Amino acid sequence: MLPLLFCELAFAQSTQSITNPTSVMSIFLSLLVVVGVIFALAYVMRRFNVTAMGGNQMKVAASMVVGTKEKIMVIQVGEEQHLIGVTSHNISHLSKLDKNLDVPVKGVNKTTGEQQNGADAFKQKLVAAMAGKLKPNIDKNKTQEESRDA
Repeated sequence: MLPLLFCELAFAQSTQSITNPTSVMSIFLSLLVVVGVIFALAYVMRRFNVTAMGGNQMKVAASMVVGTKEKIMVIQVGEEQHLIGVTSHNISHLSKLDKNLDVPVKGVNKTTGEQQNGADAFKQKLVAAMAGKLKPNIDKNKTQEESRDA
């Protein structure tokens, strides 16, 4: 009899906490945060064109927006490249390119042609960006020193 009474008291306390206005508001705000995170991630994925790409058989070589919902794209299928028009309701084959466009290969060093992993490629881009930002300051210091010497 005593354990049954204890269970009833525990159940009554848990139901009271759900009907508490602050508890309901907390649950509602938590749900809004989760839905907001889902929409934010969807926006980021759409903005930066994060899609699951197929293998090496077919890829987008180039793309250009020509209207609010229209673009033209060059897709590469094997060794051939095709120009297509894409709208919200239709995809049209415009022509087959006689001369293929040069498509840079991700993860390959442009100067040496060697394969790189993501960390090495990022490191080189970071060093190049920092060197570009630091060089103007160095050049200014050199010109200031040269003007003092003269």
